Amino acid sequence: MQCITPHRPYPLFDTATTQRIERHAAAALPAHTLMQRAGLAVAQLARALAPHARTIWIACGPGNNGGDGLEAAMHLHRQGLDVAVTWLGDPEHCPADARQSWQRAQQAGVALVKHPPALGPQDLCIDALLGIGLRPGPVPEPLLALLQQLYASPATLLAVDVPTGLQADTGQYVAGFFPSAATVPQHAPSAARHTLSLLTLKPGLFTAAGRDAAGTVWLDDLLTAPPAHEAPCAWLTGPPHPLPRPHASHKGSYGDVVVVGGEGLHARGMGMVGAAILAARAALHSGAGRVLVSLLGNTQLQLDIQQPELMLREFAALPLEQLTVVCGCGGGETVRTVLAQVLERSARLVLDADGLNAVASSGAFQQSLQMRAQRGQTTILTPHPLEAARLLGTSAAQVQAHRLMAAQQLAQRFACVAVLKGSGTVVAAPGTTPWLNPTGNARLAAAGTGDVLAGMVAARWASGIHAPQAATEAVFAHGLAADQWPANTPLTAGLLAQSLLFP
Repeated sequence: MQCITPHRPYPLFDTATTQRIERHAAAALPAHTLMQRAGLAVAQLARALAPHARTIWIACGPGNNGGDGLEAAMHLHRQGLDVAVTWLGDPEHCPADARQSWQRAQQAGVALVKHPPALGPQDLCIDALLGIGLRPGPVPEPLLALLQQLYASPATLLAVDVPTGLQADTGQYVAGFFPSAATVPQHAPSAARHTLSLLTLKPGLFTAAGRDAAGTVWLDDLLTAPPAHEAPCAWLTGPPHPLPRPHASHKGSYGDVVVVGGEGLHARGMGMVGAAILAARAALHSGAGRVLVSLLGNTQLQLDIQQPELMLREFAALPLEQLTVVCGCGGGETVRTVLAQVLERSARLVLDADGLNAVASSGAFQQSLQMRAQRGQTTILTPHPLEAARLLGTSAAQVQAHRLMAAQQLAQRFACVAVLKGSGTVVAAPGTTPWLNPTGNARLAAAGTGDVLAGMVAARWASGIHAPQAATEAVFAHGLAADQWPANTPLTAGLLAQSLLFP
């Protein structure tokens, strides 16, 4: 068993593949072995998470996830703990493995209760209701009642395999399961959450609502390994590879980045120069050798006093063919006046913010973007869900409903690297397995942090590594900076851009 941390990459498997792996392993083992291993793993983690628990309440569903919970209850009861089980199953109609675990729990003397016992903060409750066994259709009221009690409990909550109601493939809750104010009282305490993923890691635990739902994720492979022919649906990103700098190198060794954006105040009375400056500062602090800024319109800015290393340039003077270009940060409507040239001439292009919106609203720009790959030019798109929805001609809700698929659609449609931002940022490229990022937190939900990321991506790319790697490593470092941010210090995009120390 291992706790999943951002210190190494991990393969992620969707539900269909996980079920095939389970069937393959079960066929090679004596009957009931996998459930016995799963129950033992749950019991071991339960003891580790709540060593001083007086009472452990296990809510068990009617299927095999409930069987895992019953098996764990038997082990915990035999260890002398006060274990109470609420089981929604029926021994006459449940799966064979679950029936055997119910019999084992009964023989051990595990107490079956209709209502949960009183729990304190030192106690533990275990969600063994559904796991990946979600089925379409209305949610039974008894199950919803148990969920409400699980969410409202002050005790630590351990979910078996997947938090009930969360789709393992997407990280979205099934309708009726989301723990909103309708199911969780406003006064409910905030208890620690853990999830023990069995056999495989599921992508939904790391994106969309999954990170909040799952809490700390653990993995027990139940002493099995996926068959070689079963490929992961995604990878959980690991830390960047260090890029040592030879003593004989110089500023030109690490690439030139230009940020094209920052619509001036005069254009529409809404100046956005700061966005371009943030991206440029982030590129500089992320290791780019030289950073240029081309502000759109007559901004009158001649120098960034706080960062005088940034070199301002008129757009007409830019050798776009020789630069790593970031286009769109604070570009407003004015970005449309230069976008055709940017798309035509830039060898390496990071397209962000208003650059993305301009492409989404123009068939000509979309065609030009698609043509870049045919000319050997590479593009990285960095949309948030609404920008991705505009590019795909759909809604942000539909993008969020299956983030992995949406990122892959973007990458395929525009022959580019797509960075779909959000909780569990997804990086996808045509013909490759996508990556899910494990770092970052809600402190990044602040104006300008996306501009900072665009600059980081460009700097990493300009250093000479391939675009997908540059994107995944920049996203990881961006989130890690937020994770390591001092607790009592506000995180702003400006401070973030100037604090970066890229490996």
